[in-house]
Amino acid sequence: QVQLVESGGGLVQAGGSLRLSCAASGRIFSIRNMGWSRQAPGKQRELVAGIIRGGSTNYADSVKGRFTISRDNVKNTVYLQMNSLKPEDTAVYYCRFYSDYGLEYWGQGTQVTVSS
Repeated sequence: QVQLVESGGGLVQAGGSLRLSCAASGRIFSIRNMGWSRQAPGKQRELVAGIIRGGSTNYADSVKGRFTISRDNVKNTVYLQMNSLKPEDTAVYYCRFYSDYGLEYWGQGTQVTVSS
């Protein structure tokens, strides 16, 4: 059974940085897309950043220039480096993997809290 295990969330002051990691446990093959989404209280889940197998990335406008997504295909791990954090970045962050076989996996979520 495949599980995505996230780490790296926490409490940080505005202007600070955090690095999230998400690793797959269990056997997983042909991960096409990896990404991070977030959900703040009372709001819908939104896509923050995505990266495809070849390395192309996309970002939500609200995080462009501040967040960087990267992946390690050997380790089946995706990272999200978050710099210049703002209070409005406070949310539960979820990683997502999508395979070539149409299978989708989600992490359990990790809390990021940015204090002003």
